[in-house]
Amino acid sequence: MKRLFSIIIFLTLLSLAPANAQMKIAYFNSEAILKELPDAVDAQVQLNKLVADWQQELNKMQEDWKKKFDEYDKRKLIMTEQRRADTERELQDMDKKIADFRNQNFGQNGELFKKQNELMKPVQDRIFKAVQEVAKEEGYDYVFDKSGDILLMYANEKYDLTQKIFIKLKVPVSSGK
Repeated sequence: MKRLFSIIIFLTLLSLAPANAQMKIAYFNSEAILKELPDAVDAQVQLNKLVADWQQELNKMQEDWKKKFDEYDKRKLIMTEQRRADTERELQDMDKKIADFRNQNFGQNGELFKKQNELMKPVQDRIFKAVQEVAKEEGYDYVFDKSGDILLMYANEKYDLTQKIFIKLKVPVSSGK
């Protein structure tokens, strides 16, 4: 759906341009820039560490639940009705804590989402500013990110601004595109 919407916007922009005007269109690869930009790499390392810590904690919670369940399953026939009900309630509480933890940290508006925004917003703003500066300096009318949702069936490499954006961001240029 996003891709279709992007294509419709692109085609609308093309149709609005006067027939005799020459549009200058370029693209860049934000994915390549994010892999090389030190700020982005550092942010990703921090996010990976955070996710690993949370995943380890989640795994421990799940292991504890599994042990408790296995113990309950082995002994449920010899438990009193009250003890069985108490243990089932404990298992349900543990299960709820696991679900809450998962949602709080990995959910749609969870801590991971907030931390990604916190760490990546300055990087994205910096890239966006560099793209705008390069596009204005080079006289481009439109610049697309080929690693995004817009589908590029063909792109002439002479219009790839990725390397110029690296230079604008003062990032050592590697061979990756």
